[in-house]
Formats: sequence, structure tokens, C-alpha cells
Amino acid sequence: MNVFLSADFAKIAGIASNFGVAEGAFLSSKIVSDFPNVPPAESLIPLNTRLPLKQIAALDLGSNSFHMIVAEIRADELVVLDRLREMIRLGSGLTAEGMLTDDIQRRALECLERFGQRLRHLPHSNVRVVGTNTLRAAKNSAPWLVKAMEVLGHPIEIISGIEEARLIYQGVSLGLPTDGRRRMVMDIGGGSTEYIIGVDRTPLQKESLRMGCVSMTMAHFADGKITAKRFRKAMLCAERELEPFQHLYRSQQWSSAIGASGTLKATQKLLQSRGLCRRGISREGLNKLVEQVLTAGRMSPTHFPDLNPERYPSFVGGLSIIQATFDILEIEHMDVSDGALREGLLQDLLGRINHEDVRDRTVHALAFR
Repeated sequence: MNVFLSADFAKIAGIASNFGVAEGAFLSSKIVSDFPNVPPAESLIPLNTRLPLKQIAALDLGSNSFHMIVAEIRADELVVLDRLREMIRLGSGLTAEGMLTDDIQRRALECLERFGQRLRHLPHSNVRVVGTNTLRAAKNSAPWLVKAMEVLGHPIEIISGIEEARLIYQGVSLGLPTDGRRRMVMDIGGGSTEYIIGVDRTPLQKESLRMGCVSMTMAHFADGKITAKRFRKAMLCAERELEPFQHLYRSQQWSSAIGASGTLKATQKLLQSRGLCRRGISREGLNKLVEQVLTAGRMSPTHFPDLNPERYPSFVGGLSIIQATFDILEIEHMDVSDGALREGLLQDLLGRINHEDVRDRTVHALAFR
């Protein structure tokens, strides 16, 4: 875990009270609060809409993409109004020395400025913004966070990998039945991969491993060339990360496997479009897709017109993590969820606002509307 430069920490700690945030209220992580250039929350809300305010928003500042979801509370249900995503690839701008480059900082701030325009009318209590692996790792993230808060107009919380895993499970569980069965959830981000075992709405075992689609691609396929040797090295790297937890997460410990987020969704889409699997991700279909990727030797429109071009730069690293996970945990089939970290954030935020757990009715509405 990184430590703030004293000047940065003092500035952040000194302004935290403006948000009503006590020092140390969040995981020692980095939390950025109010700034002189940001007007008080109440001044951002038209008088006739201050109470009760029905809209809430969640932002996930990931190592690959920045996501924002805005929803409205209607008759105890959450109706999603907007979903925005920008592929920033924050993790690709993290140098070997652990510093965010000037270019990636600028791109990220430009994105947050656009997101901020959508959130200007919302008070801080109705918005939750979290940063994940790259912002946890970057040595110079504190001064960037100060600028980020000024353009976004809302506090940013850097969460631990374990908290990220909890929120992911919460988001995924929104669309699953409460049947008492143990399930294993996997989420591949740009810089980390989370594994969770849970029952119904409750996560029982949570791990966050420092490997992601961006970091793995940069480490083994930086020039875009894909060979069997490189892919095997990437898999071995992923297997080494996962092996200490193999006994906890192998298939004998759960009844179903569920994947979440972009890389796993993209893999499912490729398998379906190529007739390799009708639903989710099967071991047989995954093996055939890996063969096709190795034969192509490069992710490009020529060989993969059915893949979003934004995913070309990071897909193969994520694919190696999926293959390693299937092998180490002895997975035969994995379903893919629409829910993820941002949906978990919304549910968590709603629970905080209501001082209670979200009802199944609300959960169902958020997951499927």
C-alpha cells in the first residue's frame, strides 16, 4: 500500500471534513474529499429538488475502463438512466517505477470532466466513486486525485482489493437466485483479478490477485505479437498467482462458476459468434478460441472482426488468465453475469442512504431493467 507524500496527505486530510468524512473513515487508502473550487453539495441542487433527491450514481475508475452508472429510485425500485464507459487503460500508463505518465493522467482527467458534467446536480451523499488496482499501486496518485476531484466534483475513495471483491460479488449476486448454493465469481480487471465464493447475497471467501488483462498483456505481449511460447509464459504467471488459493477455489468447493466484467463478456461473445459455445464459456470452446488466437498471431480486425477494437490491446492477457483459471480450478463451464463492481456500488450506496439492506425487489429491478 502506498503512502501519501506528507504535503498531499495533509491537504487531503484537511479537506476531508468538508465532506463530513472523518480521518481514517475509509480504509487507510487514499480518499480525496472536497476542494476549494468545488461548491458545496447543496448549492449544486435546485431548491425544488433538494429533498428527496431520487438519483444516485456509481463510478468505477478501473485499470482498463472508467465506468459510470446513474439510476433513479422509483417506487422502491432502481431504474438505470445512464451507463457510460470510456476505455482509458489507466494501467498501461503505469511505468516500471510505479508512476502514472503525464499522458495517461491527462486522458483520465478529461474523462472525469465529462462524467462530472452528468453529476453536477447530485449531492456527494448520492454518489460513490472508487478507484482500484492502478490507483492503489501508483506512487504519484495522490496529486492526481486532487485534480481528479476538482474536475469531477465528488470524493474519490481508493478501495482495497478485498473491498473490490466484496462489491463485485454484491453486483453479480443481484441477478442470481437466492437458492443457498455456493458459487464462485471471477472478475478480470485491468490490473487485478478477483475471486469470490459466496452463497446467495453473502460473500464467504474473497481474494484479489495482482494480475489483470492490461498488466498481463503489457508483460508478455507488449508488441502485439502472440506466440504459443508467450501465451504459455503468461499462463504460468497467472497459475503461480492462483496456486496458493487453489484448494479454496477449485470446483469441488462450489456448484457454479460465474464471470463478470469486460474480458469475460468479450470472451463469451467471441465463443457465441464463432459457434464455439451457446452460453457462457465452456472449456472446449475456450480451448478452441485460444487455438484461433495463437494461429492468428495478433489481435486485429482481419482475424477478429467480432471483437470490439477497443479490446484488441488487452484481450490476450485476459484470455491467458481465463485459461489458467479454468486449468487450475478445474472449471468445465462458466456463466457470465451482467452485474459487476458498479452495480455493487449502487446497491451499497442505496443501503447507506436507506440505512438498511436493499430489498429483493430493488435488486431484481437494478439487475434486469
